[in-house]
Amino acid sequence: MAWTKRLLRADRTRQILCWFVAVYIRLVHRTSRFSTEAADIPHAFWRERKPFILAFWHGRLLMAPMAWPSDASMNMLISGHNDGRIIADAIGHFGLGTIVGSKSKGGSSALRAIVRALNDGQNVGFTPDGPRGPHMRASAGVIAAARLGRVPIIPLSYATTRRRILSSWDRFHLALPFSRGLFLWGEPIEVPADADAAEQERLRQLLETRMNALTAEADRRCGHPPVEPAPIEPAPLERTPAEPAAAR
Repeated sequence: MAWTKRLLRADRTRQILCWFVAVYIRLVHRTSRFSTEAADIPHAFWRERKPFILAFWHGRLLMAPMAWPSDASMNMLISGHNDGRIIADAIGHFGLGTIVGSKSKGGSSALRAIVRALNDGQNVGFTPDGPRGPHMRASAGVIAAARLGRVPIIPLSYATTRRRILSSWDRFHLALPFSRGLFLWGEPIEVPADADAAEQERLRQLLETRMNALTAEADRRCGHPPVEPAPIEPAPLERTPAEPAAAR
């Protein structure tokens, strides 16, 4: 609704909302029992101060800050829309920075900022299906950033036993207090600097498959059926050139 959008544009209102979001995240985490598997993967990078790209689905954003240590740098890529500003202000309560960009606007400038942050030794967080979907389908931007920044991509997902799956485009996983939760880290995906278009597409599909497998496993182990990814849109049919008219 128009009045809601106007309200969210007000700085004071947005700050209060983001404070409540941060309080809610901490409430869920402190009243729940979370376990983490394969944490040795990111810990090896944190110990050696080697940056990487963290990849998780937009619908699993809420509790992601709680999987990240407070002493490790992180800059989340967010959209320039109002929802992106809300996310930026909310995660700021956990000491996380932001890089503004999107698939549609400012993509190239955001990519340059991401590469600069990675070159400076900072980590970058990516939701490869954000900001508008389709949900649980990875865009090529995260592969391009990893190739140019010469860092690996490490996927992360989570689930909780008590939750609500919202009807939003991203099938948002709203974790509820007094749950059991599970964070699952995946194996790093290396993107060679000289990867051609075909190899980049293969790696994009690999990342998407691995992230969906982690998400489905986390859901299963928390007692839920998996959230299905959006259907893959068929590629547009190529038009064949018209045959020349027969000679008379």
